[in-house]
Parts: sequence; C-alpha cells; structure tokens
Amino acid sequence: MSPRIPYSLLDLAPVCEGGTAAQAFANTLDLARHAEALGYTRFWLAEHHNMPGIASAATAVLIGHVAAGTSSIRVGAGGVMLPNSAPLQVAEQFGTLAALFPGRIDLGLGRAPGTDQATARALRRHDGAEAFPQDVQELLHYFRPVQPGQAVQAVPGAGLEVPVWILGSSLFGARLAAALGLPYAFASHFAPAAMTEALAIYHRDFRPSAQLRQPYAMLALNVVGADTRAEARRLFTTLQQTFVRLRRGEVGLVPPPIDDIEAFWSPAEKAMVEQALACSVVGDAADLRDGIAAFIDRHRPDELMLTGNIFDHAARVHSFALASSAFAAVGPA
Repeated sequence: MSPRIPYSLLDLAPVCEGGTAAQAFANTLDLARHAEALGYTRFWLAEHHNMPGIASAATAVLIGHVAAGTSSIRVGAGGVMLPNSAPLQVAEQFGTLAALFPGRIDLGLGRAPGTDQATARALRRHDGAEAFPQDVQELLHYFRPVQPGQAVQAVPGAGLEVPVWILGSSLFGARLAAALGLPYAFASHFAPAAMTEALAIYHRDFRPSAQLRQPYAMLALNVVGADTRAEARRLFTTLQQTFVRLRRGEVGLVPPPIDDIEAFWSPAEKAMVEQALACSVVGDAADLRDGIAAFIDRHRPDELMLTGNIFDHAARVHSFALASSAFAAVGPA
C-alpha cells in the first residue's frame, strides 16, 4: 500500500468564457477556503502574463488576498518567474507577505518567463534565464539576517523565514535545487518527459543546507474527478482544448467542456496533448483513489501538488473534494 503524503493545490485563477477576472479572484479565494477545510497543505498560485484565461499575473498581490481570507493553509507562488523581476523586489514582496502572515508563505521560483517573448520584453528584464542561478542566490541572500556593512537589504524580508523552492520541468532545476539544498517541485502536470531523470539527479546530488537537511521533492498531477467516469472525462476536455488552442496560437479564456473531443483535435494534436498531460488522473472516486495511489507508488514523491482546470467552479470544488477523499483512502499516514 502506498504511503500517505501531504497534498497541495495549484491554482491559476482561471478566467472562464463568460466570466471576469473579479469572478476568478472570488472563485480562487473560495477554492482556497475549501482546500483549507479539506486538509490541503498548500495553496499555490502561478505567475503568467498576457494570457486572458489566467488572472494570477500579480502573484504576490493575489497571494495576500488568499492568505487574508484563510487562516492556516500555507499560501505561495508556484511560482514567481524570477527572470521577470529583480531579486530585491521579490524579496521585499514576499518579506511583506511573511510579515503579514508568519509561517504561512512559500516562494517557488521558476526560470521561464511565463509568457511570450514580446511580453517578456515589456516586463523590462534583460538578463533572462541565463542569470537564474545568480538571481536565486541573490534572493536567498536578502532573506538572511543583515550583516554589518551590508549596503542593500530587503525591508521587510531580511531575517524572515520564507521557504524557497526551485521549480522546474527539465534537469536544470533539479541540479540547481540539489546544489543549493532547496526543495524541488517538478512540473509533471504539463511537461513530464524528464520527470524520472530529474528526480534521480536531485536525490543523487542533493547537498544539505540551512533550509533543508534532506531532499524534498514535490510532483504536480492533474486531477479531474466527478461522480461518474463519463462526467469526469467530459470535464477534462476543458484542459485538453486549452492545450490544443495554445499549440494553434489561439490564446483565450478557459473554454467549457465539450461532448466530443475527438472531433475537436487532429491526430497530431491528440498525441501532443496526451504526452503533455500524461500525469493525469481522471474519473470517479474509485479512479482517483487508485490513480493517485499508483502515481505515488511509482514515483515516490514527498508531496503531491494537484491541479485541475475545470470550467464550472462548483464542479472544480467537488473534484478537489473527491481528490482529498482519495488521499484519505490511499494508505497509512
């Protein structure tokens, strides 16, 4: 029987067709409150820009909104795309959050811009991903206690405990997280190809640090649950359509589910989506229980980050409730 591990939730503040950003923010807070009640460990939000269907661009602001509306669940970034911001700015933002909500804020750092190249240029950062390791170390420096003669400090931020994670979808992030002794979160929910090798490298090369004595790896998993297998598969077509539309260059709002996904995509598009979304569990309560248990047993993560882009908010809340129940049935704590 697979061990029971912590489970968390990744949200993008999705803006659905016919909806608004304000509705997305209300739904995000409502989902976070449900997640807290259901026993989820963390509620993370991801930075994306110039994407009409994702409203979490101002990630730190939205984290503050969610943290203020909940009481115990950890809230964080999954993640902040560091090439878009100066490390000092990020340290100040998350230092502010940590001062407001002590012991509840996480900071995941990503190397990708989280957008297209034109938007990346509009964000006015020019070092790009090449400077990511140096930027991470500079950011970590700002969270340490201020030293005599230190010319620049994060106020607030210095001396505050803000757990920093490295996010990744390739081997680069695994190596960096291992070298710095930081927890590692792999984006297996949309880029699973290098997952097994990345985990192996992270565990093999991990060096203990002040933040972490042993490696700690989290994997992301798409989970779409419903009362029937057929309804879950129908709900999943929202995410499938979104991936196809991105490949076609059709960036828009989150679409409603459709009855016949086979009529929507080409064989090549179907193959692309099935590869990208290979780490997905879709079905009824029994399917979720068995699928989550199998994923944990096969990959042995220390924690799972669940995500599920479902058009209808009530159905989305119900899906995460079913997933929580599946964890309770997975195995002994």
